[in-house]
Amino acid sequence: MSDPVDSAWRAMTSLVFENRDTWRRRVADEVGMPFSRVRVLRRLMSGSLTMTELASAAAMDAPATTVCVNDLEKRGYVQRTVEADRRSKRVTVTDAGRAVMERVGDISDPPPASLQHLSTEDAAHLHRILARAVSPVGADGVRDRS
Repeated sequence: MSDPVDSAWRAMTSLVFENRDTWRRRVADEVGMPFSRVRVLRRLMSGSLTMTELASAAAMDAPATTVCVNDLEKRGYVQRTVEADRRSKRVTVTDAGRAVMERVGDISDPPPASLQHLSTEDAAHLHRILARAVSPVGADGVRDRS
């Protein structure tokens, strides 16, 4: 018998992977660029990153990251600056890039039918469990509620 946490993780990732394609296509059509660009912009929304950090955060190799950033820069969605030591470049989302991500946030992403058919009680249990899993526990053992 498999570990319940491992089984739950596999079920969650399967649920998401199997049900996000329609939304991803709508997003790409709405913003007029491949979804990979949106993924890169999303990683930059919380602050600038070096090209190396961005590649890691977006789970892309360096050449693919460069292609994405070049395209986003041409569109005016990011700005690239050379670090003081001149060995790395930092990428920052622009106001135009933030506006694109606001548009992305406005595109509906309804839950799959399998979740819509849950009872109210089951949906509430699922929400409580996932909320606890998403909210990290600090080094002091206290759950971050922010």
